Amino acid sequence: MAALRGINIALGIWLFISAFAWRHGRDEFTNTWVVGALCVVFALIALWAPKARYVTAILAVWLFVSAWTLPALLMATVWNNALVAVAILVVSLLATEAAVRGSRAAPRV
Repeated sequence: MAALRGINIALGIWLFISAFAWRHGRDEFTNTWVVGALCVVFALIALWAPKARYVTAILAVWLFVSAWTLPALLMATVWNNALVAVAILVVSLLATEAAVRGSRAAPRV
């Protein structure tokens, strides 16, 4: 469903912007904007290749782990990244209607 991929695109954009919105540690800054950009890219790809959503799920797991392991300047950044990671993971794992029914779903009448 395009709406689910759209949510991940929006979350990726927010993650990217948040890297520049307030102070981050060097590693934290780089990780935040890179993961944000990659989430946008793979969410866009998932619009045409639904299995690409699993890449965004893997990125979300990495973001969650890195939020708690990379040196942080502000706890707000840790919580922002952790909560965005959970949201991206949940949305990434929600199957599209076509994936649930299979690619040969009967047309609606």
